[in-house]
Amino acid sequence: MSKQADEPGSARGARTATDYARLHARFGWWSLLVFLALGVLLEAFHALKTGWYMDVSNETRRLMWTLAHTHGTLFALVHVVFGLGLRSSPVTATGWLRVTSPCLIGATLLLPGGFLLGGSVIHAGDPGVGILLVPVGALLVLVGVFLAARNLS
Repeated sequence: MSKQADEPGSARGARTATDYARLHARFGWWSLLVFLALGVLLEAFHALKTGWYMDVSNETRRLMWTLAHTHGTLFALVHVVFGLGLRSSPVTATGWLRVTSPCLIGATLLLPGGFLLGGSVIHAGDPGVGILLVPVGALLVLVGVFLAARNLS
């Protein structure tokens, strides 16, 4: 028997809207914890006047990491709201969720991750190559939000 057949949902292992709702609520709350903790860490760097974070020459790093924290926190809340929306809307067809769900999860990892990596290594005031993940994450969030808006309205 395949591993997929053991997953929640129908006998064939297909996920239901309730399964996706649980997944996004759980992912959202854990993401919120991670990105809020990042915010607390950034505040500690600021409070301790950490040079590699606070010096004027590291303004790009500070901006990139603040953007990572902010976008990650926002996306975490989007997941919680999306999970609640799935629970409160009558969703019969779940085919669109097989695309929407990975798009939203991927965006939550790639967009803030790109800002975080981009700020880790600075080149003459410019972010590092990790910043290239940001447009990919932005595209994924646009696709995911479009599909959710189209199918949950």
